[in-house]
Amino acid sequence: MSKTWWTKCVLLIIFVFTSAIYITPTFLNLDPQKTKFIFKQKINLGLDLQGGVYMVLGVDFKKVYTEVVARIADSLSEDLKSKNILCGPVQILKGNEPSDDPKINMECTTPDAKQNAYKLIKSNYDNLRITNEKEKSYQFGISKLYKENIREKTISQSIEVIRNRIDEFGVAEPVITSQGTDRLSVELPGVKDVERAKDLIGRTAKLEFKIVDETKNQDEVAALVSETEAKNNLEYKEGDKFSDFVKKINTLLKDKLPQNTEIAFEREGIKQTSGRIPYLLKSKVEVTGDDLKDAFVQFDPQNNRPEVGITFNSKGAENFDKVTGDNTHKRLAIVLDGIIHSAPVIQTRISQGRAQITLGTGDHSDLIKEAKDLSIVLRAGALPAQLDFLEQRIVGPSLGQDSIQKGKLASIVGCLAVFLFMFIYYRTSGFIADFSLCLNVLFILAILVGMEATLTLPGIAGIALTVGIAVDSNVVIYERIREELRSGKPPKAAIDLGFDKAFRTILDANVTNAAAAFVLLNYGTGPIKGFAVTLLIGILTTLFTAVFVTRFVFDWYMEKIEVKELSI
Repeated sequence: MSKTWWTKCVLLIIFVFTSAIYITPTFLNLDPQKTKFIFKQKINLGLDLQGGVYMVLGVDFKKVYTEVVARIADSLSEDLKSKNILCGPVQILKGNEPSDDPKINMECTTPDAKQNAYKLIKSNYDNLRITNEKEKSYQFGISKLYKENIREKTISQSIEVIRNRIDEFGVAEPVITSQGTDRLSVELPGVKDVERAKDLIGRTAKLEFKIVDETKNQDEVAALVSETEAKNNLEYKEGDKFSDFVKKINTLLKDKLPQNTEIAFEREGIKQTSGRIPYLLKSKVEVTGDDLKDAFVQFDPQNNRPEVGITFNSKGAENFDKVTGDNTHKRLAIVLDGIIHSAPVIQTRISQGRAQITLGTGDHSDLIKEAKDLSIVLRAGALPAQLDFLEQRIVGPSLGQDSIQKGKLASIVGCLAVFLFMFIYYRTSGFIADFSLCLNVLFILAILVGMEATLTLPGIAGIALTVGIAVDSNVVIYERIREELRSGKPPKAAIDLGFDKAFRTILDANVTNAAAAFVLLNYGTGPIKGFAVTLLIGILTTLFTAVFVTRFVFDWYMEKIEVKELSI
């Protein structure tokens, strides 16, 4: 055998061995908390397979717009006063109900004051539009573009708040998506109590700023926490409430910590079960999310590096000025729902109610994503939206189990029918195709585990469809080989020509399938996305198994068996 063949052989063995390790916990139903197997991750089952709670929540944007306009009115009043422009008061036009287009009214004492106010608004408030003008007054509304921006931010913020609550509760693989322009759908696999889930989601995110106590360094705090966990056999397990775990840690360490301090954790990953970095914080809350006006992504003008800009209301600006002035060169922890999201060093006193959170060094696109995520987290405490529960229902576990069994049965019967047809119609070559199909399914399941994707009932249908697509690729190859054999080519040459000529057809067919799957992935929701994900993965594995694996086995078959007449 050639060196190239042995390279392919080693590569295939590595792929098969790795895939087998990845799917073993799922097929043997191993308990991740008890098993000693080297790999513990299992395939996550969606709501339709595992059962749980499904909810639809509506966002009241009339209230959101009214709150935004009220903050703009306060800010404009302060700016007019600071520049000695004789206009005011700046007030929201009151109505009986919150409006989806609230207005600000501003009265000025003189024409000059009115003109100066107009210049100020044009230069600093490009998010406003003039809706009415009188001799000494203006009426403003927020612009259409800014309303769209508010809507997008509010939806992102609401999703972040809900996800924080669900993560804190320990639910594995929740699905939280937007529906239309003012609704959110929430799927909580494994949760059966609707009222408990509503209470969990309905709370407002709690944002706090606390000073890091540096009487103990980071290593000492980490060692103290590890020692306490080991001595008391304390371990956070998925499904437990993370705040209860933190409370136990602080209770056990009460006599070993400095007075008026507490332990909090910064997560290294998204999940609670990922790495956690302990911090010792002062218990006193210096500034809260109630004092935050806005958070947004901006760029450092000197190096164009992304950072997070934050602004406070008048009370928050005063408190933040005092805190930063009294604690220069100390670390200020930003805590959301008891979890530390950032702990930057205070470089200097921060006045004027504005601050920047730098993100260090790294890949520019990763820093932008981190800045966006952090700004959403900060806004989650500053701009809570009114969420109304519009729909809720329980998907019972019996339905999920029934779906699993029927999905398994349908997939097995379909696959067996395909395997039997290929073996009867193409004989030995059909057996080789069946072998590549088995590896195809193995690779799909392993990739689903590796990506921590959620398997839904439509996802199972996607796997079954992938088997059909893969068979189609084998049929195209085999019919090409048959044509070459009929034209008088020897078996080895017929195989080489058959694979070469069929490749373009197979590639074209899979590219068109992938295009359709991408459309479903981008514009579909929930189960449709589950189908698209497995279909896309299946297309990639199909190209690999149909072209690479099948060709590899044929090369071995022709060399080792010394075939005179190809069984096809």
